[in-house]
Amino acid sequence: MINTAGGVTGGDRFDLTATAAADTELTLTTQAAERAYRAQPGETGRIRTHLIVGDGARANWLPQETILFQGCRLDRHLQIDLEASSRLLMCEALVFGRAAMGERLTDGVMQDRIDIRRCDQPLFQDAMTFCGDIAAHLAKPTVAAGAGALATVIFVAPDAEGRLAPLRRMLGSTAGASLIGSDLLILRALAPDSYALRKVLMPILTDLLAAPLPKPWMT
Repeated sequence: MINTAGGVTGGDRFDLTATAAADTELTLTTQAAERAYRAQPGETGRIRTHLIVGDGARANWLPQETILFQGCRLDRHLQIDLEASSRLLMCEALVFGRAAMGERLTDGVMQDRIDIRRCDQPLFQDAMTFCGDIAAHLAKPTVAAGAGALATVIFVAPDAEGRLAPLRRMLGSTAGASLIGSDLLILRALAPDSYALRKVLMPILTDLLAAPLPKPWMT
């Protein structure tokens, strides 16, 4: 996808709908990291994404990370509709300021929601809200212990249970994976910055994808 790349700011609205028809495989990624820039008071950028995955189809939702900048205001919602035999690999990564540039995110708002349904029934729902001094919030030992990047990976497939033990061996001390039911695997990882997060994610995603990652991930 040709994403905004130049950055989302207050008042922007972006909507994307993509469908993997029955018995097809669809992989989506972005040309570059998304950026959420400073917004004017009272304005919020909005991103809405809707993926529809047909029977026997597989969707791989693999955008590059979203970087939050000082003063950002972003409301993002990802909705994925699966059928009974659909498969899914999904990764969403957030970077809270660019550590290499000495950025510290002390003012920002990020509302992030993920809703996955199968046969019109809820399968996975997750919501996170960051508001105000995000760096101070992330510094708390019970939240992120100072991590500057976060990723969520979801894998829906009949062999998800068999992937759990090998996947856990690939994780560091600031990541964890759990199985919810026999075919739904959830992973969440923390890292100091985007570079460290990619070092964790790339071998895991390559393994779950069973193929090389899209080329933009290699640049």
